[in-house]
Amino acid sequence: MASTPGILTEWPWKPLGTFKHILLLPWAIRSTYYFLTKDTPDERDLSTFLVFPFLVWRMIHNQIWISLSRYINAKGNNRILDRGLEFDQVDREKNWDDQILFNGIWFYVGIFTIDGAQNLPLWRSDGILITILLHTTFVEFAYYWLHRALHHHYLYNPVIHPFAEHIAYFVLFATPMLTTLFTRTASIASFAGYMTYIDFMNNLGHCNFELVPKSLFSIFPPLKYFLYTPSFHSLHHTQFRTNYSLFMPLYDYLYGTMDKSTASLYETSLKRGEESAQVVYLTHLTTPESIFHLQYSLQWQNASINSLVEEAILEAEEKGVKVLSLGLLNQSEELNAYGALYVKRHPELKTKVVDGSSLAVAVILNTIPKPTTQVLLRGKITKVASLVALALCRKGIQVATLREDEYTKLKNFLLNVDSKSNLVLTKSTSYQVWLVGDGLSEEEQLKASKGTVFIPFSQFQPKKLRKDCFYHYTPAMLTPKSLENVHSCENWLPRRVMSAWRVAGIVHGLEDWNEHECGVIPTTNINNNNNADFSHFHKVWEAALRHGFQPLNNISST
Repeated sequence: MASTPGILTEWPWKPLGTFKHILLLPWAIRSTYYFLTKDTPDERDLSTFLVFPFLVWRMIHNQIWISLSRYINAKGNNRILDRGLEFDQVDREKNWDDQILFNGIWFYVGIFTIDGAQNLPLWRSDGILITILLHTTFVEFAYYWLHRALHHHYLYNPVIHPFAEHIAYFVLFATPMLTTLFTRTASIASFAGYMTYIDFMNNLGHCNFELVPKSLFSIFPPLKYFLYTPSFHSLHHTQFRTNYSLFMPLYDYLYGTMDKSTASLYETSLKRGEESAQVVYLTHLTTPESIFHLQYSLQWQNASINSLVEEAILEAEEKGVKVLSLGLLNQSEELNAYGALYVKRHPELKTKVVDGSSLAVAVILNTIPKPTTQVLLRGKITKVASLVALALCRKGIQVATLREDEYTKLKNFLLNVDSKSNLVLTKSTSYQVWLVGDGLSEEEQLKASKGTVFIPFSQFQPKKLRKDCFYHYTPAMLTPKSLENVHSCENWLPRRVMSAWRVAGIVHGLEDWNEHECGVIPTTNINNNNNADFSHFHKVWEAALRHGFQPLNNISST
């Protein structure tokens, strides 16, 4: 990407955000209506009707590659580059479907402006042959020189912009399609097949794992000039001035720009086996509307969820994983007693199960502004909420609750503690520090005083309604710069910031602690002579700092 953003850096529909796809709806609705309601062949156009489903197919096709690539890269099989997914690259490419939207707009424009672009036949062999010939000759040759020119230092900064690049490449790739239109040899198969081929080969080159079998080149050695490999293209991104070719390395061979390490990297990548992870973070899809997310709220789904989690734990045990931390909704009192269910079922587990609550508590305690003498705690009372309340009460900080059920649950938890008098039930919302969890209502937020500091103790961020208040992120820490092979982080946190529950598993593994950290704390264990292992909060906090994780005291989500 250009270091000096220019007029063609951003896609023109960026202001629309996730609603950008509505740009296609007028054409899609019109073509669908005509296809379903009209009787005459001229108006009932199958090829125009299929444009929108084909664009959807392209998105699905690309998403399959993205998911497969991340999964295999995380496992290590045939991985090419030994580095984690860089977040600046993720941010640049998160709108990967922009180029599909761009193509779709021009498809519809072409259909309604170019003579002969409508009512295409399903198949024409001559058009498919023309497409193949033009791609292997003109497109591959022109792309090589365009790509090489754009990497020249005189052009790279002022020219290379995502939108501008895609305009240039679309014009290039459109040449075979336009040629078949003008020669009356176009077909649905030639258009759909050509674009699917481009998507497939493009994803192949960027997947970061080698999957082209060596036997192909052994059977037909000249194939190396006509079929690139993922390792071939990865060298272009790392070496910058080699391996410029599109999908056929022929022109790199002809013009002396083939990287010398191409063959050796290909061989090495093919031989690379699966890596054995030491720490596994067991998470799930996090989109609130996702069916995989919603099933956690259904009690009758608990058995099937626990079965899947237990299966993952036993698989981790079989593979020699040291620590498995339960992420997000894979741990709760109602679901599995914060992981204790699995330890009870399998007392001989060598893999240590971690719920991450100790570090989450430590992060919250170190986030509360000093000096604070009172806080309002509102939300579902979880293990983390209970331990935070206990720690604050013991420090002489008043913990107030708005709801009687939450007050009663915390009171029972603090039953044997003298400092339980610091827990109060209140109707006031004038507290400057709110500790909030799941269940915080919009009405309650609106009652908070101006300047209120909201500190979540839940896994997910509360909805931010107040511009005059300060919202902290969910318990999290900044990862050390030396951390490698991090393939994702929670998408509601800043880049290179990781949830405390996830960090806890990593720290547990790095410290080689030989015990589980999970389960409900019995109220009988909470008394004046027992610190509920509060030394462990300090211990895990100091260990996290020692390994380079940093607090987010100066980072807010506002």
